[in-house]
Amino acid sequence: MIDVERRLVLTYMPTPGAAAALAALFALDDRLAETLRTTSEPMLGQIRMQWWQDALAKLDSAPPPPEPVLVGIASDVLREGVTGAAVGQIVEGWRVLLEAELDEAALRTHGERGRALFALAGRVAGAASTDPLERAGEGWALADLSAKLSDPGEAVAARLMAEAALAEACSARWSRNGRALGAMAQLARMDLAGVAVGSPKRTLRALWHRMTGR
Repeated sequence: MIDVERRLVLTYMPTPGAAAALAALFALDDRLAETLRTTSEPMLGQIRMQWWQDALAKLDSAPPPPEPVLVGIASDVLREGVTGAAVGQIVEGWRVLLEAELDEAALRTHGERGRALFALAGRVAGAASTDPLERAGEGWALADLSAKLSDPGEAVAARLMAEAALAEACSARWSRNGRALGAMAQLARMDLAGVAVGSPKRTLRALWHRMTGR
């Protein structure tokens, strides 16, 4: 998702607090992506990912250190029973990409990145129990990954898994409080369909979802 689509999705969140929580989760996801992108040695990458997971878990018992992403998580996400340890599940989805090969099990683990992000954002937003948050999040994460993998076989496998998850998620009618996350699933599905970023068709599809939940 490009920044303009993120801003649009954030306006779909039911309250300013819920929008801030989703923005904080986006910031964490971006930082983990940057950590992976700037790490050349897998062992160093594991150490850096473990630091993030430990730092998130420590938010359950101590104030955040002066690190902007952690401050945002502590102030905007850790409420309504959401814990730092639960947020740390997003790290697992990124950590698995440090492995030499991405088999089906590894790709499903990467899906945890999206499953956790969507579940946490949905909980803060008050999404309905019928909203397919985890399948939508899994599809969103794998669709994003499939476009970035250099290995053709891995890219196809990620794409197929994303298509299945998103088909299920996008067939449901989403509650009003879950529609920001449903719109993210719809946009990810359009990525897989080759609808270019910036196309009016994408904005119209997101708007239609906001109005109807479909």
